Amino acid sequence: MSSPMSSKVYRPADMNKTFAAMRNSGDVGAMLELYEEGSQLLVDASGSGFTGKAAIAEELERLVRMPGKMTSKNTFCVEHGNLALLRADFAIVNEEGVTLYSGFTAEILRKQADGAWLYVVDHAGASRYGADA
Repeated sequence: MSSPMSSKVYRPADMNKTFAAMRNSGDVGAMLELYEEGSQLLVDASGSGFTGKAAIAEELERLVRMPGKMTSKNTFCVEHGNLALLRADFAIVNEEGVTLYSGFTAEILRKQADGAWLYVVDHAGASRYGADA
């Protein structure tokens, strides 16, 4: 899937802010390029989720359709060889500044042959709390 927005992340600490910018632009193709082919996206604390880009694409479409602007800030990024473990705090806020969803994520990234980093496991729903909690 090609996309006008660059989806290459060469520093794992940049992954979450890149993902949020792509989500806010509505560029699902660019978001999907941040995932390895057989990666896994978990969407809640139960561990349920999606494996493979086709399944992940459907969930990313739902995320893009949600109202509000996403912000995401790393709380840590630990690199070990060609792997990185990240945790980030995120929020989706509406135009009035009301937080619609917030929580934290946990991710495992792998460095690719071209030097870019991609999601292997994206636990986007590691913990969610917000207006509906």
